[in-house]
Amino acid sequence: MKNITIFNPEVKVKIQNWLWILLPMVLLPTILPRPESTSSTLQPPYSYPFASSLPGTNDRRSSLQREIAFYQTRVSQDPQSGMNPAALARVYLKMAKATGESSWYLLAEQSATRSLANLAFNNHNAILTLARIAQARHDFPEAMRLSQQVLKTQRGSEDAQAIMVTSHLAMGQLTVANQEITALASQNPNQGTLTLESLVQVAQGHDKEATDTFKLALAAEEPGETGSSAWTRTLLGQFNYRRGHLTEAGTLYREALRILPRYPQALLHLAELETRLGDYKAAESHYDQVNLSSQTATTIYDHVVLRGKARLYHLQGEETAARDLLNQAQKLLRQQTAAGQNTGAFGHRRELARLLLESDRRSDAEDALSLMRDEVKIRRDAQTLDTLAWALFRTGNVTAAQQTITAALQLGTREAPVFYRAGTIAQALGHEQQAQAYFQQVKVIDPTFDQQARQALGMGLDNFGF
Repeated sequence: MKNITIFNPEVKVKIQNWLWILLPMVLLPTILPRPESTSSTLQPPYSYPFASSLPGTNDRRSSLQREIAFYQTRVSQDPQSGMNPAALARVYLKMAKATGESSWYLLAEQSATRSLANLAFNNHNAILTLARIAQARHDFPEAMRLSQQVLKTQRGSEDAQAIMVTSHLAMGQLTVANQEITALASQNPNQGTLTLESLVQVAQGHDKEATDTFKLALAAEEPGETGSSAWTRTLLGQFNYRRGHLTEAGTLYREALRILPRYPQALLHLAELETRLGDYKAAESHYDQVNLSSQTATTIYDHVVLRGKARLYHLQGEETAARDLLNQAQKLLRQQTAAGQNTGAFGHRRELARLLLESDRRSDAEDALSLMRDEVKIRRDAQTLDTLAWALFRTGNVTAAQQTITAALQLGTREAPVFYRAGTIAQALGHEQQAQAYFQQVKVIDPTFDQQARQALGMGLDNFGF
C-alpha cells in the first residue's frame, strides 16, 4: 500500500458534503492575462464577494490531520462505539475530497463499515458515507439503495436526496432527476441544490434556465464555503466553454483558483482550455501544478494529467514523449479498471475507452467497445452514449453507432462534440443532408468548435479523415 500523503494546503473550508460526487462530468477546455493578484476582475454575481481567508482555515491539511487524530484516539478508546467510526469516516472522506487520493476513500469505507457493524440502526452518517463512495465508483444502484435507506427514516436528508438526483442524472434518467431536484431546490434553495438544478437543466439542453439557475446559486453562496464557491464557478466555466464562450470560461476558472488556489478541477479545466487555444506552455504549467499536490500517492487525477500532457506533446510533434505518457495513462487506467472489477476500487472504464479510441489499433477499439458495453449498463448519460457510439463506429458497427448517438441526442444534450459525432456517423452512412444538419447545429452551439478544438479534446476524428 502506498504511503498516504496529505496535500492541498490551500483548501480552506469544507466542500459541501455531496457536491464532490459530480466527478463523472467530463473534464473539458483566450489566452488570458494571468495576474497573481488576489483581487477579482469579475462583476457580481460571478465575482466572489467574501474574503477567501477566514480565521483557522489557512492550513486545512493540518486541521484535517488533527481531526483525524482526534477521532482515531476516540475509536481506540472505545472500540465498540458506532458514532466515533462514523465521524472518522466522514473526516477521511473530507481528506479524500481535498486530495483525490484513493487511499482516503478506502479508509473512509473501512471506518463506515466498522461503524455499521457496531451500530446497525439509524446510523445515517455511516450509510451516506458508503453511498458517496459507491457513487464515486459509479455504482449508482448501490448509491441509491443506501440513500433510500436513509430517506425511509430521515425524509429531509439533503445529502441523500442529492445522491439520488446525481445518480439518476448519470444514468440518463433526466425526467426523474428533474422532478427530484425541483422539489429539493424548492425546499432548500441553497448554493448546492441550485448548482445541482443547473446541471440537470444543462443535461436537458435548457441553456437559458441553467444560466439563470447558476446565477441564483452564486447569489445564495455563503462566506466560508470556498470549496463550494470554487466548484460552482468551475462548472459554470465548463458550461461557458462548451458554448464557445472561451474568455468567460477562463475568467471563471481563474476566479475559482483565486478562491481556492491549486483547486485540481479548475486547474485541469484551465489546462485543457489553454491547450485548445494553443498556449501549450501555460497548459503544461497547470498540469504540473496538479502533479505537485501529490507526488507519492495515487490520485483520481493522475490519468487526466498524463493524458492531457500527452496531448500537448502530440500537438507539438513530440510523438515519442506523447506515446510514453499515453502508455503510462493506459497502464494506470487498466490497473484501476481491473481493480474496480475485482475489489470495488476506483475504476474508470469510460476514460480508458476514450484513451483506447484515440489510437489507430483495431484491437484497442475492440477493447474500448467491450468496456463501454459494460459501462452503459450502469451509466447512460449523453457522454457515455457518445463514447459507446464512437467505439461502435470504430469497430465498423455504423448502424448501431447511429442508433446510440441518436439516443444520446434524445436526452436533450446540447454538446458540440456529440452533434459532431452524429454528423460523422451520418456521413459514413451516406446521409449527407442529415450530416449537414448536425454540423450546422454544432456551429449554433459552439461557433469556435473547429479542428483545433477537436484535436484539443482528443476526439479521435482527425485520424479518419473527418
